[in-house]
Amino acid sequence: MTDRTDRIDRTERPEAVGESGSAGGPVAPTGEGTADSPSTEVTCAQCGRLIPPGEWVRTESKTFCSSCYARLRATVEAVVAQQSQDINYGGAVVGGLLGGLLGALIWWGFTVLTHVSFGLVAIVIGIGVGKGVVMLSGGKHARSLQAISVVIAIASFIMATYWVNRTFILQAAAGQGIEGTLPFIPDVRLLIDIVTLDLGIFDAVFLGIAVWQSWKIPMPVRLGPR
Repeated sequence: MTDRTDRIDRTERPEAVGESGSAGGPVAPTGEGTADSPSTEVTCAQCGRLIPPGEWVRTESKTFCSSCYARLRATVEAVVAQQSQDINYGGAVVGGLLGGLLGALIWWGFTVLTHVSFGLVAIVIGIGVGKGVVMLSGGKHARSLQAISVVIAIASFIMATYWVNRTFILQAAAGQGIEGTLPFIPDVRLLIDIVTLDLGIFDAVFLGIAVWQSWKIPMPVRLGPR
């Protein structure tokens, strides 16, 4: 009875993670078979041959022999490494600026049409910048592109905030019969004065959301442990 209980316990025990403790890596080989039927023979999902006990590597969905896993891993690592090489930085900057401009105009246009300053719309700035950086850099992902994306997203958010505040200022002035205008492209001093009007905690939150989106999209792929 004790032996039967021990076998059931081993069969139902959750699959162990690799030695590194990361669930994303291969499971440590035990030589006892697959997760579905531990007592059966194990075949490689790549080459189809039977794998001797102790020589297989299990991923999240398949089991491979050690040699096939090593070749597949090397191929994936080469593809991932290529994502951070031969980057078109000029294209990345242009793509980020275009994406940021589009996002800022969408936010400003939403404000003009609805007469409501809904800061959460600023998320399109981060998405536009991140997508633009990746697309015009040649589909690359790298830390350097993340830095470029964040800088452009912040600048775009500031410019969009100026346009939104400018719209409300001109609307309020017109309502009081005051004639006046503010330039669509301001100098630095005017930009700071208008952007800092009624600045609050939610502005920081919306900026953070935009920055996070711009940071996340060009993020390089990270593989799990071997």
